[in-house]
Amino acid sequence: MKRARFALLLAASALTLSVPSGNAAFANDKLVELAKSNQNWVMPGKNYNSDNFSPMTQIDDKNVKQLKAAWSFSTGLLHGHEGAPLVVDGVMYVHTSFPNYTFALDLKDPGHILWQHKPKQDPAARSVACCDLVNRGLAYWPGDGSTPPLILKTQLDGNVLALNAKTGDEFWKVENSDIKVGSTLTIAPYVVKDLVLIGSSGAELGVRGYVTAYDVKTGAQKWRYYATGPDEDIGLADDFNKANPHYGQKGLGTATWEGDAWKIGGGTNWGWYAYDPGTDLFYYGSGNPAPWNETMRPGDNKWTMTIWGRDAETGKAKFGYQKTPHDEWDYAGVNVMMLSDQKDKNGKARKLLTHPDRNGIVYTLDRENGELVSADKIDDTVNVFTQVDLKSGVPIRVPEKATRMDHVARDVCPSAMGYHNQGHDSYDPDRQLFFMGINHICMDWEPFMLPYRAGQFFVGATLSMYPGPKGDRQNSLGLGQIKAYNAISGKYKWEKMEKFAVWGGTLATKGNLVFYTTLDGFLKARHADTGELLWKFKLPSGGIGYPMTYEHDGVQYVAVMYGVGGWPGVGLVFDLQDPTAGLGAVGAFKELQNYTQMGGGVMVFSLDGKGPYDDVKVGEFEAN
Repeated sequence: MKRARFALLLAASALTLSVPSGNAAFANDKLVELAKSNQNWVMPGKNYNSDNFSPMTQIDDKNVKQLKAAWSFSTGLLHGHEGAPLVVDGVMYVHTSFPNYTFALDLKDPGHILWQHKPKQDPAARSVACCDLVNRGLAYWPGDGSTPPLILKTQLDGNVLALNAKTGDEFWKVENSDIKVGSTLTIAPYVVKDLVLIGSSGAELGVRGYVTAYDVKTGAQKWRYYATGPDEDIGLADDFNKANPHYGQKGLGTATWEGDAWKIGGGTNWGWYAYDPGTDLFYYGSGNPAPWNETMRPGDNKWTMTIWGRDAETGKAKFGYQKTPHDEWDYAGVNVMMLSDQKDKNGKARKLLTHPDRNGIVYTLDRENGELVSADKIDDTVNVFTQVDLKSGVPIRVPEKATRMDHVARDVCPSAMGYHNQGHDSYDPDRQLFFMGINHICMDWEPFMLPYRAGQFFVGATLSMYPGPKGDRQNSLGLGQIKAYNAISGKYKWEKMEKFAVWGGTLATKGNLVFYTTLDGFLKARHADTGELLWKFKLPSGGIGYPMTYEHDGVQYVAVMYGVGGWPGVGLVFDLQDPTAGLGAVGAFKELQNYTQMGGGVMVFSLDGKGPYDDVKVGEFEAN
């Protein structure tokens, strides 16, 4: 149900018809070049590899202790602030939780808001949001001469908007999701060529997940494909899984479900994307099947829990690898996809995709054909699987950790939150190390039967969560880890425990540093080689976003959003007391309220706090 200015749509469509096909590649190339610049952070993950790695060295392991706050900005909103701001051509673009405000800040005088977009949304969206009112970020499209540069955003109420990047004016608006059936939007848009890719949320309400491509200039829908259902709905290419037929090929989006259960079967995707211009494939993960109660949906439930490689232009899937067939634990597979070029154990150069999954396994695939290269446990305390069979790709289950009816599954590790969740991690190509923010949480799981009602929660399980075996269960601490992982050797170079889950993700830099936020409100820097803690700063509120870095006027800055919330913070932000509330999060994070409180914004750091206000005249009023 598109809602846009029809005159604008018609005019833009006419312009599109007259633009040579090469311009799509030109727009893509321009984003690639912008991403290479230290002055910019133009997309989630920094670049199409989604590696969150900066080559800047002005801030390094020797001087990081000199980091001080340079400036800050409050969004005026209190709920969880996930993701990271964008920086393009001297302007920082900041997003917020519901009601999804957007601010453009002048980096020469960041106290000056160039423009702000404050949409009016249907408040009913709040009641169908699964896990706080978060949003994971913005996207940027550089313009092409006939269409201005655009900022793309999603709203919790299911709308996607394009804003003029210079003015903040709405350029087009389209409805992607229907909140009446529980379908919301929390994902950061993703721009590839002249398309903007948008996922969907709401599997906990029985939503059938899909990914959609819109014309970035007009908002016109180009294609949409689902995670479940008939092949034509899923969008399988003729050669789908040709290189790995054992993953499954045609007809399984219905055959692996009982009756019409696939119509309310979940598989939403609200996480992160990556894209390879060389293969022209984009990569993402589909989420958990619905309901959580596995008894109500016999079968493998394809293609939920799947790593997808899809053609960007057509949307057709070249491969799909289902990590957790017939998921029993809500191990939604939407986590970050990071691309790297490395040699495998046999010395063969490979184009790889690495994905740390909720199910406690970190996967590496050949991103050209989907072949499984490695599958290692994120932590040795994973107990739902003994291993993943690399030939079949199937995880070997531990029967005692099954979640069947009339049975309480106890001490299941990882919990439904996974040993990894929405955090956007980083990859250092020099060290060939992935730096992963980890959850260390286990659970007890008791299923129950329930009917499906559109727009209402469709879960069917009661969860109790608590720290994993390496944590302090008596005091509900030790819920997180930070780790350095080599995907070729399968070894961890170092790992460190944290009080709470490292929910937001990591930033790696050539200055030998790994930055990340903690739920109790610290921005930390560790040495990339050893994990030694070199510096930390207490933020105004807990961090569930990932740090980013940029250069302005010759100064390197590190910026991070603060604002506790998200799934681990639901008890705090909604003042919940029942330990099983918040889908089990309240009990796990009952101590969080003793370490931080709500409040949202951005903090920016530099060496010795150097910044635009060193010149005290910046931003001052001068009478004529």
